Amino acid sequence: MALTATIYKAELQVSDMDRHYYATHALTLARHPSETEERLMVRLLAFALHADERLEFGKGLSDEDEPALWRKAYTGEIEQWIELGQPDEARIRKACNRAQQVVVLNYGGRAADVWWDKNASTLARHRNLTVLDLAADTVGELAAISERSLRLQCLIQDGQLQLLGDNASIAVEPRARMTASA
Repeated sequence: MALTATIYKAELQVSDMDRHYYATHALTLARHPSETEERLMVRLLAFALHADERLEFGKGLSDEDEPALWRKAYTGEIEQWIELGQPDEARIRKACNRAQQVVVLNYGGRAADVWWDKNASTLARHRNLTVLDLAADTVGELAAISERSLRLQCLIQDGQLQLLGDNASIAVEPRARMTASA
């Protein structure tokens, strides 16, 4: 018998002072049976960091041709492709060829460092790629607040994110390993 996805509902209020974006999003996240709570919450965090009316969750783990999140233009072109964790270089190359902007939200503690050390020189060729790191303790804090029904407020200012829930406040400061060229 195949395992099915677990559905999570989140009401995410985003106040992004850096981009002047203010909106409330009612989100439905399907947690794949092989997905950890950490990855699920990093997906939600990635949505908050890049919130837009056209940003949507991709099939991610269950489809190699789709990212964790993406934003498409009304014409169907991929404007932004967002990957999580440590994707292989071939997947990133494919994303950079298909999308205007690619973001990798790297997490996983020591594994994230090893991945970066292995791929940094190859990834430097991609002018439309940004790689951000999340601290392992931050990801642990995110997983700790995971519930099937969430109400969160997200305040972003000067590149720092404050995530406020009913019983928690988490400060997130993504560290840029690499930023896209203008």
